[in-house]
Amino acid sequence: MALPLSIFVVTLIFIIWQPKGLQIGTSAVAGALVALLLGVVSVSDVVEVTSIVWDATLAFIGIILLSMALDEIGFFEWAAIKMTKLSLGSGHLMFVNILLLGALVAAFFANDGAALILTPIVLAKMRYLKMDPKAIFAFLMAGGFIGDSASNPLVISNLTNIVTAGYFDIGFFEYLKEMFWPNLLSIAASIAVLWLFFRKAIPKRVDIESLPEAKSVIKNEKMFKISWWFLGALLAGYFIGDAFDLPVSLFALGGALLFLWIASKHRAVKPIMTIKTAPWQVVWFSIGLYVVVFGLKNGGLTDEIAHWLLYMKSYGSEAYVIGTGFLSAILSSVMNNMPTVMVMDIAIEKTGDTFLAYANIIGCNLGPKMTPIGSLATLLWLHVLAKKGVKIGWGEYMRVGLIVTPPVLLVALLGLI
Repeated sequence: MALPLSIFVVTLIFIIWQPKGLQIGTSAVAGALVALLLGVVSVSDVVEVTSIVWDATLAFIGIILLSMALDEIGFFEWAAIKMTKLSLGSGHLMFVNILLLGALVAAFFANDGAALILTPIVLAKMRYLKMDPKAIFAFLMAGGFIGDSASNPLVISNLTNIVTAGYFDIGFFEYLKEMFWPNLLSIAASIAVLWLFFRKAIPKRVDIESLPEAKSVIKNEKMFKISWWFLGALLAGYFIGDAFDLPVSLFALGGALLFLWIASKHRAVKPIMTIKTAPWQVVWFSIGLYVVVFGLKNGGLTDEIAHWLLYMKSYGSEAYVIGTGFLSAILSSVMNNMPTVMVMDIAIEKTGDTFLAYANIIGCNLGPKMTPIGSLATLLWLHVLAKKGVKIGWGEYMRVGLIVTPPVLLVALLGLI
């Protein structure tokens, strides 16, 4: 166990640290190569890993491409202004509306899409409304939290969801049916807990009259109208693909490329530029990191975790589900949720109780909010904010995350039960 664990820790440090701009995919692949050269994993392991993650990774790229194209049209900025104006100048209602918007974006465009696209829009609007720094911090932290806590409802809502659904062969509709209620409770609990935590920092009244009309930010009105029909057709496509057991990436990536083609015909986007700026490093990140995680499996870590899970089973089904969710959450907060979801998926398969996959997803989606290193979405979120001149320290972040996360996680897991 010592050698694969050392390789994993060093790889994770480089992924989080990113010295001299070293890309996350490059670090993950380097770790995988070291594991392969030192015999921690075999070539057959690499082939198996690729067969597991290719669909999830390509689907994720498709979701981000679609998000970027919609952002160029002004789709998300229009939505942010609409939700802000619906508050009628009430700061507290605006807080709730922004969280509801974040939940919708996370559901259909993944938590990373919410971090990359919605965060700078919300920040710009808060500054435009001349909110004080405490209020801006409250809105940003709450928006970042809801991006992960509301990323449970659909297979496409989070990379962890796609990986786990693919690993256990969970269909799109089956997943939605099981996760609808837990996600609804997670959103409600998130809004309630975040409001209680930040209520003193939220202004009572906000002057929304200075905001531009929502329609004015749309860069291509015809393409904007097409977007709604296209998104409806794409959602239907996911259900059709589920019925015929087709890869989710066929619709997510294929749909994104089709949308880019249509948008280019209407001169709404520059497709080549959008494709170039997509986070392709995630492909190498997923494959490389999973290979490194397979080294942990070969070293016996997943057997040990399976033993812990079965021990919790002796205390009843409720303890089994809640214990699994909190174990996933704690591991995610210290070793990132992508390796955690992979390790836990393998361990859960060993127990034979595959229904725990849903508890694992909830834990891996919410647990990362306790620390800044918990998820790729959080790292992206912090990076986006830093580029906009907003720096949030680890202490500040964890002061919120460690208090807000556990009650929301518990409510979501109770909803699953």
